[in-house]
Amino acid sequence: MNTIEQHIQNLRTELREHNYNYYVLDNATISDYDFDIKLKELQAMEEKHPEFFDTTSPTQRVGGTVTKNFETIPHEHRMYSLDNSYSKEDLQDWETRIKKLVDGVIEYTCELKYDGASISLTYEKGHLIKAVTRGDGFQGDNVIANIKTIKSVPLQLKGDFPDKFDIRGEIVLPFEGFIKMNEERIEIGEEPYRNPRNTASGSLKLQDSSEVAKRPLECLLYNLTGSNLGISTQMESLEKARQWGFKVPSAATLANSIDAVLEFIDYWNTHRHDLPYETDGVVVKVNNLQQQEELGYTAKSPRWAMAYKFKAEQVSTKLNSITYQVGRTGAITPVANLEPVELAGTTVKRASLHNADQIKKLDIRVGDVVYVEKGGEIIPKILGVDLDKRPIHSEPTRYITHCPECKTELVRQEGEAQHYCPNYNGCRPQIIGRIQHFISRKAMDIEGLGGETVALLVNEGLISNYSDLYELTKDQVIPLERMAEKSADNLIQGIEQSKNIPFERVLYALGIRYVGETVAKKLAKHYKSIDAIANATEEALVNVDEIGIKIAQSVRTFFSLEANVFILNKLKRFGVNLEMSAEKLKGQTEKLLGDIIVVSGVFETVSRNELKKLIEDNGGKISSSISSKTSYIVAGDNMGPSKKDKAEKLGVVIISEKEFLQKTQ
Repeated sequence: MNTIEQHIQNLRTELREHNYNYYVLDNATISDYDFDIKLKELQAMEEKHPEFFDTTSPTQRVGGTVTKNFETIPHEHRMYSLDNSYSKEDLQDWETRIKKLVDGVIEYTCELKYDGASISLTYEKGHLIKAVTRGDGFQGDNVIANIKTIKSVPLQLKGDFPDKFDIRGEIVLPFEGFIKMNEERIEIGEEPYRNPRNTASGSLKLQDSSEVAKRPLECLLYNLTGSNLGISTQMESLEKARQWGFKVPSAATLANSIDAVLEFIDYWNTHRHDLPYETDGVVVKVNNLQQQEELGYTAKSPRWAMAYKFKAEQVSTKLNSITYQVGRTGAITPVANLEPVELAGTTVKRASLHNADQIKKLDIRVGDVVYVEKGGEIIPKILGVDLDKRPIHSEPTRYITHCPECKTELVRQEGEAQHYCPNYNGCRPQIIGRIQHFISRKAMDIEGLGGETVALLVNEGLISNYSDLYELTKDQVIPLERMAEKSADNLIQGIEQSKNIPFERVLYALGIRYVGETVAKKLAKHYKSIDAIANATEEALVNVDEIGIKIAQSVRTFFSLEANVFILNKLKRFGVNLEMSAEKLKGQTEKLLGDIIVVSGVFETVSRNELKKLIEDNGGKISSSISSKTSYIVAGDNMGPSKKDKAEKLGVVIISEKEFLQKTQ
């Protein structure tokens, strides 16, 4: 290494260390002036000697990259959301559930829940290679150019880090920086930003990374994800992450009971107001990572974690009117139109009233002063009425009897809370809603086609259901409002490309009531084609994993309607994927069909996730608990003694990892 290259490397090493001390440890070891002088020296030398360019250099943090379109990429490990709890009883119920599923003493880590924008950082050989937003949990946008400008995100790690891993956290905007940004905006006559969370989230999608570099964002990390990380507990993972150079909040603590968890919650419910960032609760996790693996996941959340949300902020305001919305399934949702009021950093003008029973229960009337809060600090809801301020001539609310859009008489099925408009094919909001669902990101993901354009196409009479999209021509859409030639090309091209969307997503896109993403995957995997699902009896459907009677009835109803059969036949003719591809079916068998299998312990040849995939690929069903219906248990090392006792008591066979792998060969 020559003298110039050595000097550049020395400057980089020194600046990285100063950066870590200041932004991660909050312990500056050099003045801002001296840091800037050294940074400018490094910039000048790198410009003069481009042959020594390094993507992890401290000079790369100043930004300058302009990203027009952020690349959407899948998460290697899904980003789940957390179940929420709001009381001691919720946490105790959670503890009861998990104690039934795992053996041994359970310890909990308690961490503050920071209110920011979720991010997943991927490191290979100690270098940051990806920074992906949460998105829908399965895929997100790679915003690495913007993330590199955040000083508390290490571009190069130190210590004994694994070869490859993901680390998850929140991008936050400290109150001090947020206030300063707003002061500057007000000074130049701009509207101030609403709240730190939304500002942090919006920063990630700015096209010019040099603009992001001007914002005092921070990245707080809390979860390591990957294989063979050499870590056995959540607390150990937090400590390791600190050693590698990440900014990990120090408030985390270990608790040996739910009572100790509640002490942590009580303390921070008061002291959170002293923190430099927004927090909205506490995340409680099972500390032992092997126990986490045993507990696994539901369709949406890890069973081993729970978010306790601090009590939401409440305000009172006047209810000006009640209007009624029609959803894509025909469900009617009453909406409270409120006198605008500030609540948890946003202006609230509307709140859901849910259904007729809720209105009757709270005796909500137009003109009332009502108490409003954000449920989980996200969705505004009305808690009650200030009866002392009720107008003298107030009249009880009469729930509507006919659809506000098509005037069809509403129906309400026994046991259901909501009223429905039964005019499936003639009610415009239902038609528009179904098509909007069809084109949405998790469904057909049709680029160039948004919700407003769908409404415009329906209102102009160009489409009346989602199969009509495939008949649209460029000449038909160009005359539409705000539709330029390039937009029309993108729309037609996006519709054409949607024919490649896999079958399980097409099934979800059809909008069958109660068939969400998870159910669609189960049905697609079991039946392999739309024709097989259409011909399945209610009894057969109920026998599919996680399909109950309500879902089965809804599926049968959908395929019994002639209009839907007509639409599906059109989709077939246009070449939309209505069966599993050969690639998806590759490696799938029915060797374990009908088997209900419990997986327990630590495995040598394959990982737990690989083992579960083998079960599903061979037609088996995975269960998290042992019962008389369990076919057998695949046991690795450290299988819990209580699981073993229960298996012996019920006469359930226990097989080894090797024996199981022989079954699938």
